[in-house]
Formats: sequence, structure tokens, C-alpha cells
Amino acid sequence: MSKVKEGFKKYDFDKMNPKDMVQRSLSFYQELDKRRSIRHFSNEEIPDEVIYNILKTASTAPSGAHKQPWFFAIVKSSEIKKEIRNAAEKEEYVNYHGRMGKEWIKDLEKFETNWEKPYLENAPVLIVVFKKSHDVSSDRKQKNYYVNESVGIASGMLIAAIHHAGLACLTHTPSPMNFLSKILNRPSNEKPFLLIPIGYPDDNSVVPVLKRKSLEEISNTF
Repeated sequence: MSKVKEGFKKYDFDKMNPKDMVQRSLSFYQELDKRRSIRHFSNEEIPDEVIYNILKTASTAPSGAHKQPWFFAIVKSSEIKKEIRNAAEKEEYVNYHGRMGKEWIKDLEKFETNWEKPYLENAPVLIVVFKKSHDVSSDRKQKNYYVNESVGIASGMLIAAIHHAGLACLTHTPSPMNFLSKILNRPSNEKPFLLIPIGYPDDNSVVPVLKRKSLEEISNTF
């Protein structure tokens, strides 16, 4: 066995047999296939430890040069949630009354959405994902790499972790989102990436009947 270089360690990999791999991959797909975006939340509280575990899971995502260019703001204050809702609805009103084109508005009809976003107050927790263009250490900029890609991957893992924990969420992207930086007093090297309300669906929660694209539509073997 060759000597491991300083700064490295042997990768601890548990190899499974093909039968177990098929079953495990199928089970995971079936679990995530139940995931849906929810806009009606119960106000039931979420244990803090669950939130922390979800965020730690997201932070295991790969990133350019392992810079981990993300920050997750956990918003539980009713006052701050109300402020976020008011600011988001101000932008969304403009979106629905001219900023979004007719085609975009038509594509949203099946979801029956509008500029009003009560879930930003009703959900027990909002997670705001920020992307960091660079880090600051001792008043010196430290460059981050592949920031959008890295934070996008982490956000996907965050959404999967939320569902796996038995919760529901919505990926909300009011545009522009700069108001989130101001409300949460984040530094200038951080820009809002996603606003995600999370919680339990309320008893009257419904989702539109949708069909996911088939494997043949989304992939091919070359």
C-alpha cells in the first residue's frame, strides 16, 4: 500500500453490490418524486436541530476550489418575515403588471399564482441562500470560483434534505432580490440567490396536477 501524502487521507468508500445499488437508487428516486413545491404552510414550529441538519447537509455540496461560497440566513422572526413579504410583494406586483411578459404570465396560470405571497409570513421558517462572490480575510479579497454552479448544487441538496426530513418548501425568487441583503444586513460580497420558505403543508394544501418529463425526454446514452 502506497503512502498517503500529507494533507490527504484514504477515502472511506462503502461499495455496494449491484442489486443493493438498484434498490437504493430506486427508493431514493421514489422518495424525491413525491416532492412538490408548496404554497400553503402550517405555522407548526420546526425543531432547530432539524434546520441545522438540513443546512449541514447542503454544506456538503462540492464547490469550486472548496471555497464553499454560500451563506444561509435562517429567518424565524415574525417581524422580519413580514418585512420580507412586504418587500417581495412590492417587486412581484411590478412583475405581474408589466415586468414579466405575456408568455411568462400564461405559463404561470396553471399554478394560480399572483403577486401576493402570504406564505412568506405563514411558513415557520424562511431560509435565504446567499452567494458569495468573494471572501474577505484581514481586509483582503479572496476569490471564489464557479459561484453560481456551487451555490446551485448546494441549493439542490438543501431542497432534497428538506424533503427527506419530512418537510415541504418552495423555491421563491422575487426579482430583483436585493431587498433581502438590506433587511438581513448582509455584507456587500453576498448576493441573494434563493428565498425558501419551509415547513409542514397545511391541511388544505393542494398542488396542480403536473407530469414530469420522461427519462427519454431528459437523457440519452452516447
